[in-house]
Amino acid sequence: MTTEGPTTTVIGEPGEALHDGLGEDAAAHDRTRTARAARDIAEVPAVEVISAAAIHLMSAAAVHCGLAEDAEPDLDEARKLINVLGALVAAAGPEIGQQHARPLRDGLRSLQLAFAEASAIPDAPGQGPGEKHSGTA
Repeated sequence: MTTEGPTTTVIGEPGEALHDGLGEDAAAHDRTRTARAARDIAEVPAVEVISAAAIHLMSAAAVHCGLAEDAEPDLDEARKLINVLGALVAAAGPEIGQQHARPLRDGLRSLQLAFAEASAIPDAPGQGPGEKHSGTA
């Protein structure tokens, strides 16, 4: 007599069932989903991946600079995010071209200004977040 344990089925994309990892069918399904995700990622141009990463950094930095409603500034976190954003923008600029790099540089500069306004103690010239990568002061 063979008994099967309970299987949880959750609906994901239309017509797709996700299993809880029990059994070979679930493992095969997971491999199929992973392969599909890799194909989907392969179709996204690098400029879009780079821009999306920059936008996520900008959004998080803006919140930590206190620019979001009901958000308390956390300038230590904002500094980290702006530093990484500055490095990304500096490294990506030559790769993605002016039309894509310019808005990223503008966003970086706006965040640097917001950080400076939120900070009680000003950074020395060239020592603000992202400045060593972007050259802005």
